[in-house]
Amino acid sequence: MKKALLFLAIFFALAVTANAQQVLTGTYRFDKKLADYTLDKNDGDRVVQMEITFAKPFDTKPEVLVSVNYLDGDKNTNLRFELKTLSVSRDGFTIQVKTWSDTKIFAIGGGWMAVSGK
Repeated sequence: MKKALLFLAIFFALAVTANAQQVLTGTYRFDKKLADYTLDKNDGDRVVQMEITFAKPFDTKPEVLVSVNYLDGDKNTNLRFELKTLSVSRDGFTIQVKTWSDTKIFAIGGGWMAVSGK
C-alpha cells in the first residue's frame, strides 16, 4: 500500500511538472521622453516600437498578450491606434503602436503577459 501511494505521489508530481506553464509579465510605456517618439507629431502613419527581452527565456515560443491601461491623446482629433506584438520568440518580442491621420497620442502604456505551456 505504501509503495502504491509513493508511486501515485511521484506520478502526480511529474504530471504537474510536465504540464506546468511558464508565465512572465511586465509593463511598457511610450511617450515623448523616447528619442524616436513620433505619435504626437505631424499627420499620416507613425509607428513606435519597443523590444522586450524576457528575464528568463521560455522553453517554447510563448503566446503574448498586450493591453492598454494608460492613454493620453489630443482632445481635438479622433483617437486612432493599433497595438500589436511582432517577432515573438523564446527570448522576447517587440511591441508596436501605430497611429495615422491627424491623431496625436502624447503617451500610451500598459501591460504584457507571456504564457507558454511546456
